[in-house]
Amino acid sequence: MSRICAILGIWVCGWMMVAWAGAADAPGAVAGAGAADAPGAAAGAGAAAGAGGGVLVSESFDDAGLLKREWYDGEQFRIVGGAAAGKGCIEYEWVDLKSRVSGSAPIRRLFEPTDDVYIRFYLRLSKGWGWSGKTYHPHLTHFMTTENAAYAGPAASHLTMYIEPVGGKLRLATQDIQNKDAPHGLTQGPLKGGYNEMWYDSKEILFVDDQWHCVEAEFKLNTLDVAKDRPNPDGIARGWFDGKLVVDRKDIILRSTDFPKMKFNQFIIAPYFGTGLLPHPQKLWIDELVISTKPIGPLAAAKEGK
Repeated sequence: MSRICAILGIWVCGWMMVAWAGAADAPGAVAGAGAADAPGAAAGAGAAAGAGGGVLVSESFDDAGLLKREWYDGEQFRIVGGAAAGKGCIEYEWVDLKSRVSGSAPIRRLFEPTDDVYIRFYLRLSKGWGWSGKTYHPHLTHFMTTENAAYAGPAASHLTMYIEPVGGKLRLATQDIQNKDAPHGLTQGPLKGGYNEMWYDSKEILFVDDQWHCVEAEFKLNTLDVAKDRPNPDGIARGWFDGKLVVDRKDIILRSTDFPKMKFNQFIIAPYFGTGLLPHPQKLWIDELVISTKPIGPLAAAKEGK
């Protein structure tokens, strides 16, 4: 059972705390080796074809050997056909309204620390995909920083970034709940019910079918005016859908002067619907993931929109 799935039997995810079943219970999954300690970062191959320089992580999900490629904190992965490109893609499934996500375990990847990070992955939602009916959930992927440990939960950190489809829109979101007692306090809004967040959504509903779509995002930490002990409002959150810029913010604050050494260094895949928010059984697939310090762009050979 991964530490994402069970830390004292509890997974802190998004804006609520929930119990999560162990990855070992996932049906139809392919077992991998254990991950006792978080590995170092190293770039892979495959998905990065044509991505240019700056690649930190590359994963095509062509086989279940993710732990051999320095992913960690997960044990089972379901690799299936029908990929956006290559031989396979990773599948996550909700088999009924009471079951938690199965098929593949949530998983993490460390990479070389950077204050400016780009990501690209392909996402496919199953036919008839249903949303939560709320202004939040599902969660999907996250970035975390050097200010938290390798196994820290993403829902209550010094800074977590979210890339996810919500209500058909592409959402980039943030929280920094763990900074409530820091000298300069929170930067991602006040606590409400114990949690805080900032949302940056696409204007249009984008996820409307069961085809592959290219999702990209950039996050850049704001600079700091150390002399005046204040952050500069020049942080970046940008998102692209099939190559089109749909979220464009270059004026945000992601950190205070409490964290001058903060950098992005961890990526997490953890699909999740909160209790009572899953509308019906459904699946999603992820493929051709690249994390880089430079813009990446869609993969020419992928099947988005087809």
